[in-house]
Amino acid sequence: MTPADNQEANGDQAPAETLTGHRRIHAYLKILESSPGVYRMLDAESRVLYVGKARNLKARVSSYARPTGHSPRIARMISETASMMFLTTRTEAEALLLEQNLIKQLKPRYNVLLRDDKSFPNILVAKDHAFPQIKKHRGAKKEKGAYYGPFASAGAVNRTLNQLQKVFLLRNCTDATLESRTRPCLLYQIKRCCAPCVGHVTEEEYAALVQDAEMFLQGRSTNIQAELAEQMQAASDAMEFERAAALRDRIRALTQVQSAQGINPRGVAEADVIGLHMEGGQACVQVFFIRANQNWGNHDYYPRTGGTQSVGEVMRSFLGQFYDGKEPPRQLILSHDIEDRELLVEILSERAGRKVEILVPQRGEKAELVAGAVRNARESLARKMSESAAQSRLLAGLGEAFDLGGPPGRIEVYDNSHIQGTNAVGAMIVAGAEGFVKSQYRKFNIRGEDLTPGDDFGMMKEVLMRRFQRLLKEDPDRQSEAWPDLLLIDGGAGQVSAVAEIMAELGVEDVPFVGVAKGVDRDAGKEEFHRPGQRPFALRHNDPVLYFIQRLRDEAHRFAIGAHRQKRAKAMGATPLEEIPGVGATRKRALLAHFGSAKAVSRANLADLKAVDGISEGLAERIYDHFNEGG
Repeated sequence: MTPADNQEANGDQAPAETLTGHRRIHAYLKILESSPGVYRMLDAESRVLYVGKARNLKARVSSYARPTGHSPRIARMISETASMMFLTTRTEAEALLLEQNLIKQLKPRYNVLLRDDKSFPNILVAKDHAFPQIKKHRGAKKEKGAYYGPFASAGAVNRTLNQLQKVFLLRNCTDATLESRTRPCLLYQIKRCCAPCVGHVTEEEYAALVQDAEMFLQGRSTNIQAELAEQMQAASDAMEFERAAALRDRIRALTQVQSAQGINPRGVAEADVIGLHMEGGQACVQVFFIRANQNWGNHDYYPRTGGTQSVGEVMRSFLGQFYDGKEPPRQLILSHDIEDRELLVEILSERAGRKVEILVPQRGEKAELVAGAVRNARESLARKMSESAAQSRLLAGLGEAFDLGGPPGRIEVYDNSHIQGTNAVGAMIVAGAEGFVKSQYRKFNIRGEDLTPGDDFGMMKEVLMRRFQRLLKEDPDRQSEAWPDLLLIDGGAGQVSAVAEIMAELGVEDVPFVGVAKGVDRDAGKEEFHRPGQRPFALRHNDPVLYFIQRLRDEAHRFAIGAHRQKRAKAMGATPLEEIPGVGATRKRALLAHFGSAKAVSRANLADLKAVDGISEGLAERIYDHFNEGG
C-alpha cells in the first residue's frame, strides 16, 4: 500500500526541542491537517512509544494535548513523548492497515502486541500424482492440490489425518516411497491404507476414496455415511461378505470420528470464534477454528497490554494483527464489540476477495460458542497467571543463588551436539518470566574448518562469538530485550575459563555466566556450579531452583540433539546430484527413478542420460561432465 499525500513531522518541524509531554504535542497542532493518517509518539531517544491511527489527525492529536483527563497509562505515555511523526493516507482503511503494519514492525511499548503470530497448518490433498497423497502442510501454498484448513495446531492436523486414514484408506507416503515398494507396508496391514503401491486398488477406485475424503473435509460426512451404507448392503446382497465387512468397519470409524470431534455447530459453517478475557492487567484470547461445520481446534494467545486498555481496544488490536497476512474466514464471531467494525469488515473483505462478517451474538448457538471460547480464555489465563507466579519465584531464587542482584529477565542456555565431531551444531535456548521463549531459540551450524573434531571449547567459542558479535552490531547500546541477564553453559571449570576469555575478547564482561557440571557420578541432583574466580558450589538436592536449572539444561540438550539429528539426516539424504546446476528436486527424482541410485547416474553414459524424461540434451551433457570430467 502506498498512501497518498505522505507527510512526516518530526522534531525539526516543531518548536523548541526542550518541550516534552502535552506541551510538545500541542505544538504540532498548528502544522496538522484534518485528514486520516497514522501518528507515532517517540521518546527523547527517538524510540517509538505508540502507534495510532485517526480519521482526523488534528482532532486525535489534540486529545493528547490536554494536560488532564487521561488514564495513568496514557498520562505516562504523554509525559515521555519528546517528538511525533505523522503519515497521512487517502482513507481511514489505509490508515488502519498502516497502523497494524507499523505496530508489528516497531513493537511500541504502549501498544497492544500480539506476540505469538505463527502460521497455521493445513491438510493438503496433493493432485500431482495418479494416487494423490494426503499430508500436513504449513507455509506458502505452492504445491498443486486442494488445501483444507487452517487447523489450530499440528496435533489437530495429525488427529484428522489419522481419522482420514482409518475411514478412507489414503496413502501418506512420499511419491518416491510409493514407486519403490514391492509389497504393502504396515499401514495396509492395520487397515490404514488401501495399498495403491502394489495395485490393490485401481486409479478410479482410489479417486473415489479421495473424493469421499474431500467431502468429509467439506463437512458432508452424512452423505458419505449414507453412500457407504448403501454399498455395504449391496455387497451383502451379492454375498460379498468380506467387502461388506470392510465397509462396515469404515462406517464405524466414521461414526467414531464424528463423536470424537466435540462441538460441531450446525449453524456455523466457516468462522473463527474469538473469546477475550482480561484480569489483573493481563489478557487471553481464545480462537476456535470452525470449518465445514467442524471444530478444527483452538489456540490461545496472550497479547501484551498496558493493563488499562478496554476489552474493545484489545480485541481490535488483536484482530488487526492476527489477520495481517492470514486469510479470514467468512465470519468472525466475537465476544466483545470493537470500534471501527465496519472499517475492519471492509479491509478483511477486500483482502479475502469475498464478504467477511463480524458478529457479536447475544443469543442462540453462536452466543453459546462465544461463551465457550470466553470460558476457555478465562481458564487459560488463570493457569498462566499461576504459572507466571511460580516462574517469578524461581527466577528470584535463581538471582539469589547466583548473586545476580535481582531476578534475570532473560536467560540464555548453550549446548553443543555432534558425533565424533561430525555434523556439529551449537544450540541456544531462551527462558524468562513466561517460561521458555521458543521463538528466540537459535541453532548454529559449526563452520570452523580449523577446529579439531570434538573440540567442545572451540565450538562454544564460535557460537558465543557469532551470538555476541551480532548483538554488539545490532544493539550496541543495549536498548532492546535481546541482551541476556544470565548465561548458563553446559560444562565445568574448563568451559567457564574458556567463556571468560571469549567474553573478555569481545569486551562484554558484565554479562554473568555460570557453568553447570554434572558433578559426582554425573547424576542429576548432584550438579556443581562454576563461576569465574570462585569455588564450585551446589544447591540443596530438593531445591526448586535446582530442578528449574535441570529443566533449562535438559531443554537445551533436547534442542541441540534435535538440531544435530536434522543436520545428520539432511547430510545422509544428500546426493552428488544436488551439486549440479539445473538439477532440482523433480529432475533428481526422475534420474533416481530411471537409474535407481546416484552411483548408477554417475556411471551412466551420455545416451542413457538423454533418454530420461525431463533431461534435456544440454543438461545431460552437464551431468555427464560433472561425474566424468569434474564439472
